[in-house]
Amino acid sequence: MTFTPAPAFITRPTLTGTFGMSASTHWLATASAQAVLERGGNAFDAAVAGAFVLHVVEPHLNGPGGDMTGLFVTAEDPGTPVVLMGQGPAPAGATIAHMRSEGLDLVPGAGGLAAAVPGAVDAWLLLLRDHGTLELADVLGYAMGYARDGHPLLPSAAATIARVADLFRDHWPSSAALWMPDGTVPVAGTVVRNPAYAAVLERLITAGGGAEDRVARIDAARREWRAGVVARAASQFLATPHRHSTGTDHAAVLTPDDFAAFEASYEEAATASFRGHTIAKTPAWGQGPVLLQALRLLDGLEDDRLDPSTELGAHTVLEALKLALADRDAYYGDADVPLDVLLSDAYTDTRRALLGAEASREWRPGRIPGRAPFAPPLRSSLDSASGPGTGEPTVAKSGETRGDTCHIDVVDRWGNMISATPSGGWLQSSPTIPELGFCLGTRLQMTWLDEASPSALRPGSRPRTTLSPTLVLRDGRAVIALGTPGGDQQDQWQLPALLRMLVGGYSPQQAIDAPMLHTTALVDSFWPRTYEVAGAVVEDRLGEAVIAGLRARGHSVTRTGDWSLGRLSAVGIDRDSGLLWAAANPRGGQGYAAGR
Repeated sequence: MTFTPAPAFITRPTLTGTFGMSASTHWLATASAQAVLERGGNAFDAAVAGAFVLHVVEPHLNGPGGDMTGLFVTAEDPGTPVVLMGQGPAPAGATIAHMRSEGLDLVPGAGGLAAAVPGAVDAWLLLLRDHGTLELADVLGYAMGYARDGHPLLPSAAATIARVADLFRDHWPSSAALWMPDGTVPVAGTVVRNPAYAAVLERLITAGGGAEDRVARIDAARREWRAGVVARAASQFLATPHRHSTGTDHAAVLTPDDFAAFEASYEEAATASFRGHTIAKTPAWGQGPVLLQALRLLDGLEDDRLDPSTELGAHTVLEALKLALADRDAYYGDADVPLDVLLSDAYTDTRRALLGAEASREWRPGRIPGRAPFAPPLRSSLDSASGPGTGEPTVAKSGETRGDTCHIDVVDRWGNMISATPSGGWLQSSPTIPELGFCLGTRLQMTWLDEASPSALRPGSRPRTTLSPTLVLRDGRAVIALGTPGGDQQDQWQLPALLRMLVGGYSPQQAIDAPMLHTTALVDSFWPRTYEVAGAVVEDRLGEAVIAGLRARGHSVTRTGDWSLGRLSAVGIDRDSGLLWAAANPRGGQGYAAGR
């Protein structure tokens, strides 16, 4: 092994046990998931319970009006990773022509016009129906309790409300009524309640009151979500023009028919091999294969080029990510993506030859015979965006709307395992729907108003989501489930952690604690879709010598402090000993793992 030795100090232990393990981005979600395991539920019951709690306690990072993707294996078939697809598509009225008629050259980053059909709730209910064991009321009770009785507001949630307080006061009064009920920004730790959302959850439960069995009761809840008050109230409320991130007012186009037409589903995972392991991701309608492409590039190199804690390793990781992300921006989307070519030996060998000693300052997608790579605009800043997309900043000082994401992982004593990344529907996404207590997401901002793009805005097509959980298999059985929030950084932060675990011999907690980095030399998936030539962002703990070396190689380095990047969590199972394990991110003092 040629990696830098794993640090002796870790912020917390890698938990081990034999009963069950949960890890997430919020301690209340982790505790709720673990409580479900203790009550006899399996990993899927637990994940659903924790996910609905995340809707309540991390409302600035996800919500029921958002989306999710997951990867799981069952105890009966631990070698077949399955994608849980909860990414809703563009509504029927969300066309390029309509956006252009509204005077837009980009889909806005905030406001109802950017809403895809909400997919998260139906996906979680589908998973519960098919692979869970508990009744809906038992699983949703945790989230209902926190919504009805209250929970302490996170410092990051309070800070988010403060950033958008003027927008709420001046343009989104329904959001102000929920999040600033006395007209001021609540301080961190304030007990906040959401009785409207508690009532929505109660309605889902009571919808199946007359059904004869558990499956029928959950199906009734799914029908209520897709065709009941949620679809009606959301569509009616957002049909009134309201302020968007562009500084202009628009009406949403989402209708009850759009809600009714969508159902979550299962899909086959995309996979690639790396150092004796199989890595499973969502297909290329999302960004998941970026991790697969980067690992394929690195798999052909000596170990000393893979250590993110060294100058050479950090440089190589950044350059591999830039190549994989360029392919993402050129070829990925809800379309016919030639993933077999992008992951092939011949293509990977050609791309690997581009990994030079200096930082590339070019956007370099690969060349596929018979395919022209889509070339998105490489805007260096919001100021260089054309048209009304540069309107009065209404969400943050930069004019950008920044949401984020949650993550949850669970493994149980039977061997069921799931990694899931819920996001969207952030409290700052669009105006709160008063009758529901939540807003809709803005995932359509990840589409282009250009028919030439594989991720163009098209009714019925899914936006190229950044949500990207991961499963790792060894000897034909799943051994690790992991993921992180972070938008374009999700696969970027998972890559160093996996390299440290699979090549460097780090424990899961050591890998999560270790210094993190990522590139910004990509086309941002979020409005206003900017690009930074040779941009690299690093934690200061990477060290002065490594940071100086990266700059000498031509990277435009931004330092962000010692503990600022990456919010990974992970669970797993040692198939030889039967021991389960879990680890969680210490940054921000919010993510926790639990288990026994």
